[in-house]
Order: sequence, then structure tokens, then C-alpha cells
Amino acid sequence: MKKKLALVLSLVLCCAMLSGCTTLTALMGKQMANAATDDTSGDTVTISREEYEKYKQFDKLLELMDIVDEGYFEDYDKQSLLDGAADGLLSGLGDPYTFYYTPEEYAKLWEDDEGEYAGVGIQISTSYLTGICTISRVFDNGPAHEAGVRKGDILYKVEDLYVNSSTINDAVDIMRGTPGTDVHVTFLRGTEEMAYTLTRANINVNRIDSMMLTDEIGYIYLYDFAGDCAEKFETTVNKMVENGTKGLIIDLRDNPGGWVNDAQRIADIFLDKGTLCYLQYKNGERYYYRTKDGKVEIQLVLLVNENSASSSEILTGALRDRANAIVVGKKTYGKGIVQSVVPLSDGSGMQITVAQYYTPNGYAVHKQGITPDVEVDGDNGMYELGDLTDAQLAKALDVMQKKLAEKK
Repeated sequence: MKKKLALVLSLVLCCAMLSGCTTLTALMGKQMANAATDDTSGDTVTISREEYEKYKQFDKLLELMDIVDEGYFEDYDKQSLLDGAADGLLSGLGDPYTFYYTPEEYAKLWEDDEGEYAGVGIQISTSYLTGICTISRVFDNGPAHEAGVRKGDILYKVEDLYVNSSTINDAVDIMRGTPGTDVHVTFLRGTEEMAYTLTRANINVNRIDSMMLTDEIGYIYLYDFAGDCAEKFETTVNKMVENGTKGLIIDLRDNPGGWVNDAQRIADIFLDKGTLCYLQYKNGERYYYRTKDGKVEIQLVLLVNENSASSSEILTGALRDRANAIVVGKKTYGKGIVQSVVPLSDGSGMQITVAQYYTPNGYAVHKQGITPDVEVDGDNGMYELGDLTDAQLAKALDVMQKKLAEKK
């Protein structure tokens, strides 16, 4: 069925989470109505030659439906055929980030952004290159956490469905459900296959975690750009600054992205008036996301890896270009395109790639990623928050300590 944005569906999917998403007003549903003239009588509607030729392109679909209607051996749901046709139409673009939502899926999209759902408590990072679906986060005290599932495990099978980038949304739909009911899920850890019967439970999704690494250096792990992440992030930073924090490490590893407006609000904490990023559309027009005056004075180091995507890359690019942030870790994913979510007239919707984005200095992230200033390999281990046996975090702390020492 559909392939939601990257990923990552936290089983929140972080709203599917629509990495780098904006919202448009629905216009599609009015096209046929606007095509008709006032010259109507009985069952006849007069349309222009231009509109007639436009709709004639869909004769084949009508022919297929007529054949199914007359010859299919049992009753069928016509709406399911229409949903499948809409899904297939958009899949013809060959863009994994453009797809169709049924009315039920479209409603669920906004529920996902609220930060609470019933499921097994994992977040999934999906590679559209390899098809592999990797666990990027296991929520504390959730069913998967209690069973021993770890970050870095591969989601292999849900009930009888083998999981890959094409089936991940179906897998997520199966894992969600009524609290107290069971679902059979199989993971891979290296060559070991691990099958669990997990009991679904209500999962509360925290968007950030934070702590102090030293008296002067704060640490915030930002998991995705959704829900109340920007508000919680801003509150945390303000409290740290009030308590004398001089440096901040922002951890964006495995962050699949989310809403551009959240990246804008977070960047605005550290930047004065200027460009966050700009979008370039098919017709060559540009749209600028901007920040306003009023930044906090604090030194920045950003932690990224190969799963940091979309809004994570927007924030990273802006803070490196304009706030002298040092980037540590591994080269980012390289999703430098932006999607719009479009509601349709019948309660369904679609997501469509509309533009490519550039950092303030004009760097195109798409398919390129952002190369860190300081590259450090990570082993994708299960570290506790702030665990300095994590080589990438330890290096980020070292970089920050040297940065602060130069300021004294």
C-alpha cells in the first residue's frame, strides 16, 4: 500500500512523520464541478472540449471497472478499486515520498502527530534503497522494550507478513490495535531470528530527552520533528541557559525529520533574522523559510548519522551555515526534498513532493547529505541517555569542551 515518509513511523511513525512536510489547501475535488457549464438538463452535463479530452484519458480505467463489474466471480467493494487506482496513479511517479491516503489513513495521520497510540512501542527507520526496516528507537517500558527488542534490530515479520519498505505501512497497521491484544512480531539481530508475542499497550511518545553532561554543557536528544517537540525543546534550552549552560550538544541521530515549521521554530532559538532554508519549485520560484531576531547565546555541536534526514538536515545545515555549529558523526541521509500534504474533497488525501530545499549558503542536500566537520563511526549500540561509552557522543563532548576553551 502506501509508503509513508521515511520512515519512519514511530509506530508513531512520527506522523509518518512526514519528513519535511508542509500543508496545502485542497483544490482537486472541485475540478469536475468547475468544468461543467450552466447548460445542463436531465442527466446531461456539458463540458468543454479541453476537459473532455482530459477525462477521456481515463477510459481504460472505466473499461477495467466495467469488465470487473460484469465478470468478477463475486461481489466486490468498488471503493477499494478506486482507492487502489488512486494509489497506483501516484506510484507511477516512482517517488517513494508521493502517495495516497484513504480517508481512514488520512485521519490517522493527524492522530499520529499527537504523540499517543496503542501498539508495541518501536520506531522504525526504512531504507528505500535496501528495503530494510531497522528499529531506530525502542520506547521505555513498552511491550517491545520489555521483550528485549533493541535499537538496530531489523523488523523481519509481523504475523505472516514479511516486512520491507513496500509493506512497512501494512506492518504498522497490524501492530497497532486494541490495548491488551497480542501480535506476533519477528526481528533479526545479526543472523539470529527472534520471534515474540507482544501484547499491545498505550504508548506515550516523548519527542525529546535532555540532561547536563557537565556543569556547562547541556545535551538534548531530539527524536523527531512532530507534536510538541519545538515547545519542549525551547523550554528546555531556556532553562539550561538560565542555569548557566555555555554549550549545547543537539543529538539528531536516527531523527527521520518531520514538520519544517518545527525545524524553523527550533532553529529560531539560535539564530537572528535570516534564512533557515529555501525551497525551489518546478517553475523556478523560491520560497524562503526565515528566522527572526532574538537568539540565545550558546555554543552548538550537532550529532548526526546516516539516518538523520529531512528536517534534521534542514536544522543541521542552517545552524552550521549561520550559527557556527560544529557537526559530528556520520554523513546524513540526503533527503533534500519537501512534501505537501493535500486534503481531498471526500476526506482522503495525498502527500506529494513539491520542491527541493537548499541550506542558507545554497547547498543542495538531496542525495548528497551533509558531511560532518568531524567524522566518527558509530556502532548503533543501545546506550543509555548521555552514556559516554558512545564514541560519537564522547567525541561531540570533546569537541564542545575545546570550543568552549577557545572562547575563554
